[in-house]
Amino acid sequence: MSEPFSVRVTVRGYETDVQGHLNQAVYLNYAEHARWSLLRAAGISQAGLIARGIGPVALETTIRYRRELLAGDEVDVSCAFEWGGGRTFRIEQTIRKLDGTVAAEITAVGGLMDLTARKLVADPQERFKELATDPAPFGL
Repeated sequence: MSEPFSVRVTVRGYETDVQGHLNQAVYLNYAEHARWSLLRAAGISQAGLIARGIGPVALETTIRYRRELLAGDEVDVSCAFEWGGGRTFRIEQTIRKLDGTVAAEITAVGGLMDLTARKLVADPQERFKELATDPAPFGL
């Protein structure tokens, strides 16, 4: 099995809290950045999704904080889609320091919404496969 898609991020000083730790909400920003980066790597743009009347939606997100991150730390944020059939999918993400230390684990449940009907599409895996010029980042 190949390594999951990953993007490198440097923790910026303004993203930290009064203790000097990465603010808890910013972990979500990093996870979202990795997801959109994966879509771009697969050849899917936000404008392209909107033009087709669909868009990804987050239905549930869980973050497990493992180790602190400080300004200047570089991390790799992985992103792996897990397809189980139906209208939803899981996304497993890890935020890992360059020395291999896991800083956070993020598990999300998502879907692909029909923006006109305001309902989840029936088979998001197939829709992403149709839209992608390179479905490999999705594990397809």
